[in-house]
Amino acid sequence: MRRLKKILLWAIIVLVVINVLIVATDNVYLYKTFYYQTAGIDDYQIFDNRTVSAGTFVPISDASGYNKTKLSEDFRSLLERYHSIAFLILKNDSVAYEEYWDGYNADSYSNSFSITKSIVSILTGIAIDEQKIKNIDQKVSDFIPEYKEGLNAMLTVRHLLTMSAGFDFSESYSNPFSLTARIYYGNDLDDVVKKIKVTQKPGVIFNYQSISTLVLAFVLRKATGMTLAKYASEKLWKPLGAKHDALWSLDNNNGVEKAYCCFNSNALDFSRIGLLYLHKGMFHDKQIISEEWVNESVQSAPLLDENGYPNDCYGYSWWFLNCKGEKVFYAKGILGQYIIVIPSKNIVAVRLGEKKHPGMVNEICEYVFENY
Repeated sequence: MRRLKKILLWAIIVLVVINVLIVATDNVYLYKTFYYQTAGIDDYQIFDNRTVSAGTFVPISDASGYNKTKLSEDFRSLLERYHSIAFLILKNDSVAYEEYWDGYNADSYSNSFSITKSIVSILTGIAIDEQKIKNIDQKVSDFIPEYKEGLNAMLTVRHLLTMSAGFDFSESYSNPFSLTARIYYGNDLDDVVKKIKVTQKPGVIFNYQSISTLVLAFVLRKATGMTLAKYASEKLWKPLGAKHDALWSLDNNNGVEKAYCCFNSNALDFSRIGLLYLHKGMFHDKQIISEEWVNESVQSAPLLDENGYPNDCYGYSWWFLNCKGEKVFYAKGILGQYIIVIPSKNIVAVRLGEKKHPGMVNEICEYVFENY
């Protein structure tokens, strides 16, 4: 009994010391990290959020053959095996197919994760169109004074968009002590952005780093004088005729948006982003963003990957691939969230879900080419 009491006493002491260290080193985000462990599509419920207000609703009509083409057995199995919650196909600007699973529906919120990076790219293009940012090669230090020294002083908006900034940042989702975990669960993104250092010459190597989009959002906030959610509402969400307000998760109450992730909406409203890019920046006869920006966004940035090969898959925070001999471009999130644009078929496809299959975007493209 005495031995058990000593063990319990030491356990309590260790726990107290650990908690003191966590608080003293400003790592209180670890409490959330250990409690929640993994990111999920409903995480807007555990964060503070800022509303991205919708305006006048512009319906997307159903096609004459709405839901008449049934999913093949193999493709349905793929979607369900990886816990899809929504699958949507728009053809010729109308809904050709839609289905929802696991209690989610056309109005349900879901985290888009890194699809948000493509949204921030769109907002950057709009800010350049409006001359709030001079051009893509404007220095980041013009907006963030802490970047006026060292390699940080070389950073431009282009480097942030193309994931070639060279920050001291590892995209590690499994390590609770990583900076990735801190920016997801932490409550002071201002501090992270101001202190992050560039350690490799920017504009050379394509290295996917979520911190780049977070820094880009701070540029937008300074350039526009608005919160990211407010700018997105006025310049994107309202002009796109979204049905529902979106929710953008914050680092703390009335804080700043988690700009590299955490834009929450539904499949139908997300599809409007695909339609915008399918039509070269135009939605319902209104030019929301310049055609030039859209075209540039989906071209390979002239970079090398970490193995020394030319980048052939990434532009201004948009991905692309070759499917059935046709160029396809898309926005994607870590758990298999996709907005896929297939220009040759006049199609936008959206998939939302809880798990990712490495080849899912290819599977979706091939299915669409074969059936639509």
